[in-house]
Amino acid sequence: MAINDNYHILFQKLRELGEYASKMQKNVKRTFKEDGSVLTLVDLYVSHQVIECVKSLFPDANIISEEEMTDFDRNAELTFVLDPIDGTDMYSQGLASWAISLGILNKERESVGAFIIAPRYGIGEEKMELSLIPGDRLYINGAEVFKKKKNENLSQIMFTSHDIRKYDFSSFDGKIRTIGSSILHNLFPAILKEIAASVTQACYCWDIASSHAVLNYFGYSLVYYDKSRVEYTDEFLIGRKKAKMPFIAAEESMLDEVIRQIKYLG
Repeated sequence: MAINDNYHILFQKLRELGEYASKMQKNVKRTFKEDGSVLTLVDLYVSHQVIECVKSLFPDANIISEEEMTDFDRNAELTFVLDPIDGTDMYSQGLASWAISLGILNKERESVGAFIIAPRYGIGEEKMELSLIPGDRLYINGAEVFKKKKNENLSQIMFTSHDIRKYDFSSFDGKIRTIGSSILHNLFPAILKEIAASVTQACYCWDIASSHAVLNYFGYSLVYYDKSRVEYTDEFLIGRKKAKMPFIAAEESMLDEVIRQIKYLG
């Protein structure tokens, strides 16, 4: 079986799990991890199903999941990075802004592929099913997506729901959008014409990996607030440690303006 066929099988599995998670959402019960973040049984079920699917289709690949520990082979050609429900807090409250997120890193740990399934958060449609197979084109709901027109100003940005007190907005005169999903936050500057940038709190590799691939595909930047490049280091990826500081997702030409208008106080 060709490798692209395996990607398509995996994508179909994620679509099915998206439908399952959507049906289960109405009656889901939330619990909390030791760090205070929300967890549901659906997170655990989706995580297990995706891990087993990846193992069967890509037996030599790594998979990093928010909810399960797995072995890591430094010589593997591919590493899948899974967030079974990104935006679990929103999901557990019955809201629509959540997604199943699976990023794909190559051997050099560059984010080169993505599957993002948002069953209730489509763009002019009920759902969004995004597919970016490594080396292939980007599709949403089966239609190819092309690079949007360049943003000329920061009229609208996506913004983190955490640590807002750590920012100075006194120089910013635009609109801020917050929906509770890091993956969707970082995706939107690349695909929504009015969203110029995204600022995301320091988080984990699974909170950015898939949207990072889409940003890379269109030539956008994902950097830390000091403009250093986001890299999937041993500590960040294998050690599952939180990033050192917040992220900015935007076109390269907009980064300085984001930093100037929205000052990070640390």
